[in-house]
Amino acid sequence: MEPLRVTTERQDDRVIIAVTGELDIASASRIEEALREAEAAGPAVVLLDLRRLEFMDSTGLRTILSADARAREAGRRLVIVQGDENVKRVFEVTRLYDRVEIVDDPAEV
Repeated sequence: MEPLRVTTERQDDRVIIAVTGELDIASASRIEEALREAEAAGPAVVLLDLRRLEFMDSTGLRTILSADARAREAGRRLVIVQGDENVKRVFEVTRLYDRVEIVDDPAEV
């Protein structure tokens, strides 16, 4: 698996954070930093694109849930573009679909 890569792009009132590779305990701080930088910009929507994510462990889930809690508190939306079958399975098993806003395509936002 490839190491985590994070890119951030601002589009009008939203920030898109695209994640590639493996999100685990060793790399979670990088996505946490990108999320906090995006939040500091004050967008209406933070879009976390996981379509190229190959693996995510419980640390990744915790990072997403923390970002969602901060977004709700700030009155902004955190929207997750779901990843491949491995990531979808993690979302299903943990019932993340019931807790955060998840879409298949960023155009839906």
